[in-house]
Amino acid sequence: MPKKKRKEKEGKLFYSIGEVARRFGVAEPTLRYWEKEFDELHPRTSEQGTRTYQKEDLEVIRLILHLKGEGLTLEGIRRRLKESRSQGEREAEAVERLRHLRDELEALRAALDEIPSEQDASSTEGK
Repeated sequence: MPKKKRKEKEGKLFYSIGEVARRFGVAEPTLRYWEKEFDELHPRTSEQGTRTYQKEDLEVIRLILHLKGEGLTLEGIRRRLKESRSQGEREAEAVERLRHLRDELEALRAALDEIPSEQDASSTEGK
């Protein structure tokens, strides 16, 4: 009786190199080579040398394949990955600044809510 092919779960935290290779249709040695070529790709490696990829690694591989499909060279892909990382860092900094600004505005609103309005002041004067 033939073995049932195990279905790869989408919600997994870690993926083996074989699972990743099948998912993207690339050879395992290609993935190992890319680890050396691209700083952004860094799967965990156990003491026994077993690689485990996380979702972030899968996204990097997806981007590498996309850029490769656009005809970019390894150097072009490397440059684009660095640009993406720089852009991501800038976006994260912008989000952090916006959160800080929001907090300041909320504090300002709370302070303003504590100040009695002119209407409240005039209604208490007539009493």
